[in-house]
Amino acid sequence: MLSCFSEKHSMWSRHSTGGGGANGYFILVLCHLAVHCLLIICSTACSNGNCQLLDSCASATDCGPSLYCGNCPELGKDQPFCIRGQAIESTSIISGLPFNKYSWLVTHNAFSMVNAPLLTGPQRITFYNQEDTVTNQLRNGVRGLMLDMYDFENDIWLCHSFRGQCYNFTAFQPAINTLKEVEAFLSANPTEIVTIIIEDYVHSPKGLTRVFADAGLGKYWFPVSKMPRKGDDWPTVNDMVKKNYRLLVFTSDSSKEAAEGIAYQWRYMVENEPGDPGVVPGSCSSRKESKALNSRSASLFLMNYFPTVAVQDGACKEHSTQFVDTVGACYKAAGNMMPNYVAVNFYMRSDGGGVFDVLDQMNGRTLCGCPTVTACQAGVHFGVCKNTTAANAAPTATNTAGMFSGSVQLTGHASAIHFSSTNYGVGIGTVYTRIPLRHVRDDEHSA
Repeated sequence: MLSCFSEKHSMWSRHSTGGGGANGYFILVLCHLAVHCLLIICSTACSNGNCQLLDSCASATDCGPSLYCGNCPELGKDQPFCIRGQAIESTSIISGLPFNKYSWLVTHNAFSMVNAPLLTGPQRITFYNQEDTVTNQLRNGVRGLMLDMYDFENDIWLCHSFRGQCYNFTAFQPAINTLKEVEAFLSANPTEIVTIIIEDYVHSPKGLTRVFADAGLGKYWFPVSKMPRKGDDWPTVNDMVKKNYRLLVFTSDSSKEAAEGIAYQWRYMVENEPGDPGVVPGSCSSRKESKALNSRSASLFLMNYFPTVAVQDGACKEHSTQFVDTVGACYKAAGNMMPNYVAVNFYMRSDGGGVFDVLDQMNGRTLCGCPTVTACQAGVHFGVCKNTTAANAAPTATNTAGMFSGSVQLTGHASAIHFSSTNYGVGIGTVYTRIPLRHVRDDEHSA
């Protein structure tokens, strides 16, 4: 750009005097220079998958691996830039530790997806918490799914409802559909472990037992009889993989543990308050059903971090500095115990590294005593860290250890979507991602 300015100034001195013809020539020269400078800018800007974290971008294909092109107007960042959209697999960097030493990403109401197909006829009147399929969530590194299950239409359905009853205008889909997605993922990824946390409104006898069996998930089931009950460490991730105990299932209904062998959630984990109380800066208090956060009688810690009213556009702000501060508050409230599960809405939305960077920092501190898990080294003393880039830098294509290869996928509001002439490169507001065009609805969002 300096050469452009110097050239413009020289043209001014040569052509700003004289008759009207000279003035017209001067205007022409300025236009030429503007185009020239624009071409220089365009030629030096990144594109075609070369853009890195926080680089400006214009299309779905500009950003590199694990990134997508989006923005964060809530923080005044209106122009699109590359945002992180995938996790690092911490167990591939430091393996062999007890399961409860790791921190995992959880999607709150994982099934409640914007633009989910209408399967019950009427327009859905409910709220939404995620933007991509459960399959895509798992591919992007999500390892915990919060699912609300109800009796509905002589089956078990995923539903976002109220008063313990599912309606045709609050229903999403039969639970078996999502559970089959989990089974397909576990089958294709034999070293991965997934947790399902059920908000349980199922009253049909053995209803949950039946739907999990029908989905083919029994072979991955972690037996409740082998879960630690007194705050002891869980088996190592390696041992869980070896025994194929790769699915942990918890229910909010205490009767299901004896009746169906499904672990009662608050017997094995502590949990902070969900909704607005869980996102108050500097605060982290226990949920009423949970033991105190600093209790040592449960060895898992679920940290809820989502507001009562789920708003897509606001999620990027929620997943910024305030998120890091809340993790710190919860760590202290739990007596210096790092949360094992972090549950969020719209998990890919952020102003840069988002929830993925925070998880890297959490795992780094716990697993190896380093600022981020990418600084961890297997086989060295705790606290011995390798040099890395800044904590908010996403792994590049040359540093793919532990990276998932899933695609970044978002959907969006009808009022903000811009349709292109092809089936790809859809711009969602100023969030760009490669997804098939589909009918997009603009429902009201609530919690």
